[in-house]
Amino acid sequence: MLPRLGEKYELDVETVTRSREEYQSDAYQALGLPAAPAVLVEDELAGQGPELSEEKVEALIRRHLLLPA
Repeated sequence: MLPRLGEKYELDVETVTRSREEYQSDAYQALGLPAAPAVLVEDELAGQGPELSEEKVEALIRRHLLLPA
């Protein structure tokens, strides 16, 4: 989903992968970032876990690019 949307909107997509232990560590939780899987657009959460959908991610991308819905 993300590579396709990145190409469609000419955006750089960064994928961060960590071990389950890292995501559950105190150091990661202190960062205030969402648990995986999640998608952030700029600093706004587009979705996390089962609520993550391509439609929600694309709507947030369009809003950040000031494009019509």
